Amino acid sequence: MKKVEKYLFPKCIEECIKMLSENKGEARLVSGATDLSLWIKDEKVSPAVLVDVSDLKEMRFIELVGDKLVIGAAMTHAEIASNEKVKKYFPALSDGCRNVGSPQIRNVATLAGNIVSAQPAADSVVPMTALDASCEIVDEKGARIQKIRELPKKVGVSTIDPTKEVMTKIFIKIPKCKYGTAFKRISPREAMSLPVVNVAVMLMADASGVITEARVVASPVDIVPFRAKKTEEYLIGKKPTEDVFEEASKLAGEEASPRDSLQRGSGAYRKNLVKDLVGQALKQASLTLA
Repeated sequence: MKKVEKYLFPKCIEECIKMLSENKGEARLVSGATDLSLWIKDEKVSPAVLVDVSDLKEMRFIELVGDKLVIGAAMTHAEIASNEKVKKYFPALSDGCRNVGSPQIRNVATLAGNIVSAQPAADSVVPMTALDASCEIVDEKGARIQKIRELPKKVGVSTIDPTKEVMTKIFIKIPKCKYGTAFKRISPREAMSLPVVNVAVMLMADASGVITEARVVASPVDIVPFRAKKTEEYLIGKKPTEDVFEEASKLAGEEASPRDSLQRGSGAYRKNLVKDLVGQALKQASLTLA
């Protein structure tokens, strides 16, 4: 087993990129390290160098910039969950971050790390997908903006290379129209337990209250967070009524195709959970559309 030989603390993003480049694939980016430390212990990865960005001021902020809420990539789940701007504009994200792990985990684990780790059940990534969030990724060639929903490739693998690239910030556009968000989950216990199913929704409506856009996301029912596209299409053009939401939740349950799991229960059981949680989330998100 290769041991970590150096633990580096860059003073800026530019220096961080330089450190990764100089170590030619032998270095890995680290902040909370709640996943990475386990991977190193289990010898899934063997970096010689760790580059710690947890205290970079350029990545430690939450602020409104124009029509977007911007979150620095080194912000922890606890900081995001308790932030007043996040709670005001995107309560689904606040609720998702509040459900990650234990208080100890939330105090060190970052939202960006959760995204890069690409675990389909991640409680904070599901609402990020429903919110259609984007992120800035920086490497030697410069910066690019990419949708977060495009990042996961399969379980545990994202398109971001942590030996070369740095996610620096996350962008969530604040709609000008009426909108609402909600996050729901069910798990064997309240803390330190992976979700059996979690769901996030975002609804947007015109001045008369008719739904103009909908995003409904469920997990872990696929290898990446699952968009219930038929459900979303059904909701568009309709008023947010109990009958509409009942039909939409049925569609979501039918669309989802979770496999049987010894840990999480049968596929049929979890399809029913998707249906119930989508119904609850739609009702909650619709409260701000009136």
